[in-house]
Amino acid sequence: MNGSKILAIVLIVGGILGLAYGSFTYTKETHSTKIGPLELSVKDKETVNVPIWAGVGAIVAGGALLLVKRKA
Repeated sequence: MNGSKILAIVLIVGGILGLAYGSFTYTKETHSTKIGPLELSVKDKETVNVPIWAGVGAIVAGGALLLVKRKA
């Protein structure tokens, strides 16, 4: 399996997941401090929305990569 087919499969799977879930959330630590035995930290939840056009575009691009025959 060559690189273009792997990239095509990754694009198709990523596009399908983007359409299925629509967004994903992750937690990032923004501030932390340690004062003696006391440790304080601030964690922020960030949400990233995946646009529908990006999911559809990834599926179309992946499908095009799978269908295009490369000359050796």
